[in-house]
Amino acid sequence: MALHLVSVDENSPAQRLGLTAGTTLIAIDGNELADALDYQFYTAAPRFTLTVCENGVQRNLAVEKGEYEPFGCNFQTYLGDEKHSCDNHCMFCFIDQLPPGMRPSLYFKDDDERLSFLYGNYITMTNLTDREVERIVKLHISPIFISVHTTNPALRVRMMANKRAAETLNYLDVFAKGGIEMNCQLVLCRGINDGEELRRTLDDLLALCPQVNSIAAVPAGVTDYRDGLYKLTPYDAGSAAATLEILEEYSARCRKTYGRSVVYPSDEWYLTAGRELPGAEFYDSYAQLEDGVGMWRLYHDTFLAELDQPRATVPPRCIDVATGTLAAPLIAEMARRLQERYPQVKVTVHAIRNDYFGGNVSVAGLVTGTDILRQCKDHMASSTLCVPEVMLRDEKGHFLDDMTTRQLGQALGCTVEIIPTDGAGCCRAYLGELKPRRKKLHFSFGSGS
Repeated sequence: MALHLVSVDENSPAQRLGLTAGTTLIAIDGNELADALDYQFYTAAPRFTLTVCENGVQRNLAVEKGEYEPFGCNFQTYLGDEKHSCDNHCMFCFIDQLPPGMRPSLYFKDDDERLSFLYGNYITMTNLTDREVERIVKLHISPIFISVHTTNPALRVRMMANKRAAETLNYLDVFAKGGIEMNCQLVLCRGINDGEELRRTLDDLLALCPQVNSIAAVPAGVTDYRDGLYKLTPYDAGSAAATLEILEEYSARCRKTYGRSVVYPSDEWYLTAGRELPGAEFYDSYAQLEDGVGMWRLYHDTFLAELDQPRATVPPRCIDVATGTLAAPLIAEMARRLQERYPQVKVTVHAIRNDYFGGNVSVAGLVTGTDILRQCKDHMASSTLCVPEVMLRDEKGHFLDDMTTRQLGQALGCTVEIIPTDGAGCCRAYLGELKPRRKKLHFSFGSGS
């Protein structure tokens, strides 16, 4: 185990020690360095002994630096090695349901405890070693995000098609005893891990409070690309309502016991069941926002709060907005409220049906440029199309189908604006108060540029 330097920062402690590209970092104070997390943890101290290897010769260096001052080493990847991949074959895995022909990177399944700590990615724990579990506790890598799905060992093995899925449930107890905060996720499959199995899972996880900080429950997504995969039945209004009753029962119980909900149904349950979403107080600190829990409420409240801010003048503006079918009713309602306040602003909302993925995929983040083009072509009410940045992920102007904002603007003959996904930011964007997140791209019909 070692870390290989590719460069050092100028005027850094590493440079002052004479470290250069090609040097191998072996250990700090006798602790082996496996990756960037080890490096960051052990180099935070103001004094330590660094063991390095240069040109085949190993030596120890006494380091003195400011406490928490960056040591200044850079590695081939931000993790110091490669991402850990998933060893499971979950019956509900969304990546297994992706259409063919997409970018190779989209088919990679990560299951990496370091990404859980750094970015909130969920891990299943099935590829953790005992050493990695010990390190999580020793370095207090907290919080971590864990895909539990069920605490029934046999059912977890069945759902994840991995024999380790049962034994690794024991890590939950290890983390709890080690004081590691856990945010848990349950992907629920209709008729499989809901109902009484869901009650069992919630009882088991809540027994680990307060180390279990939150439990998000989301319905499994189902696309049209499931040939050879386990047959899943999407939730309908009735089954979603039945599941929601269980989740809300436990949320209410937690509020009495802990003063907060702990168990959080994702927004999709309410929308599928045709139920009104809870108020902001239900979501506490919005710990599971990235899992679609409370996004509707937060958007709604922050949009209206921004709309209530006094404005001297609002110039006329006419825009089109693309969103997914799940969020479309909310986006349309907020657009209506804005237009009541400022009639000179015209907002046309396009609910983009996800034909690219098929099935019951309805979130804005999975809308592709191809579907926007097909459904907005000849239906634009303006020369400006606003696209929420979540549709582009981190692909610098690429949708999931690899279409770029430039290509979309050219095909529609319009200006493309990438706008924030939060309510306040959207309100300001609709009013023309935000600078474009990226350069506006305008094309005339028939332009070849």
